[in-house]
Amino acid sequence: MKVIAAYLLAVLGGNTSPSADDLKDILGCVGAEVENERIQLLLSEVKGKDITEVIACGREKLASVPSGGGVAVVASAPGAAAAVPATAETKKEEKVEEKEESDDDMGFSLFD
Repeated sequence: MKVIAAYLLAVLGGNTSPSADDLKDILGCVGAEVENERIQLLLSEVKGKDITEVIACGREKLASVPSGGGVAVVASAPGAAAAVPATAETKKEEKVEEKEESDDDMGFSLFD
């Protein structure tokens, strides 16, 4: 990731085709370890390509990847379904109580 970040920093800085030395300089400035194999791999993969097209292609690929947050569907008895909303209401009430108990002025008052 740091090699990719260095490459993108060089491109943002105006260098449309950064060399291995450019990336080594950027990584060296922040004290990061230089990995020649990864630099060469990245440069060989992006050689002759426009970085905006590469990013757009990557976004399309990432759009098809599930990103968690899936809903688990469990078959249960009708009576069990009624218990779930009651639990949600209890949690909401607890949150409201916590807010009231908080000491927003940290124990200090202007008029004490």
